[in-house]
Amino acid sequence: MKGVKISPTRPDVDVVLPCLNEAEALPWVLDRIPPGWRALVVDNGSTDGSADLARELGASVVDEPRRGFGAACHAGLTAATADIVCFCDCDASLDPTLLLPFVREVRAGEADLVLGRRRPSGRGVWPVHARAGNLALARMLRRRTGLRLHDLGPLRAARREPLLALGLTDRRSGYPLQMVVRAADAGWRIAEHDVPYLPRSGESKVTGTWRGTWQAVRDMRRVLAEAPAVPVATAPAAQGGTPR
Repeated sequence: MKGVKISPTRPDVDVVLPCLNEAEALPWVLDRIPPGWRALVVDNGSTDGSADLARELGASVVDEPRRGFGAACHAGLTAATADIVCFCDCDASLDPTLLLPFVREVRAGEADLVLGRRRPSGRGVWPVHARAGNLALARMLRRRTGLRLHDLGPLRAARREPLLALGLTDRRSGYPLQMVVRAADAGWRIAEHDVPYLPRSGESKVTGTWRGTWQAVRDMRRVLAEAPAVPVATAPAAQGGTPR
């Protein structure tokens, strides 16, 4: 097991990995971080030694004691220094190498935010209740923004400074959706691509139960009920990126 490839200079890309008791999955995930990229493992109160293991494997560790998926994601975003920031779950359900074409698309100016549409690799990989909740949210998102997306999954890539300018405030399960909604309000070009969804390692913290799934749906419904943000966070191209 090789561990993370550490770059002596500023990383080409930062990959934010929210982490809560993922020691079992960390070696697999970190071994798949592309060369020149930096893994930012955001420890969200793990009790299984995840933070120490991540450091041993060469990752940068960010401590975020406030529980919540959004809190962990945003702590990673604010700690990032690379021009492009990616997000990926830390449970081995998604392979970080899948982010390579996402980053190329952002870097080439073909899209401002690229999302992965999860495609289960086998039966039972994505529980029925989680898929139903995701489908309901995608439909609500379409009504709110006009975006014809199929998934609000965690695998995504965008430029760091425009992401920060979105002023994301949700610190729970609504964070991924709020990112998409505010990006759409700001006129970003949003792309979606199929990615294989693998059996996760360990127990899901959010969608492993009906209760967890519908709590996430409630969080996201609150995001969708927000009034459109004042368009101060314009599309990355308008902030000096590649012209449309």
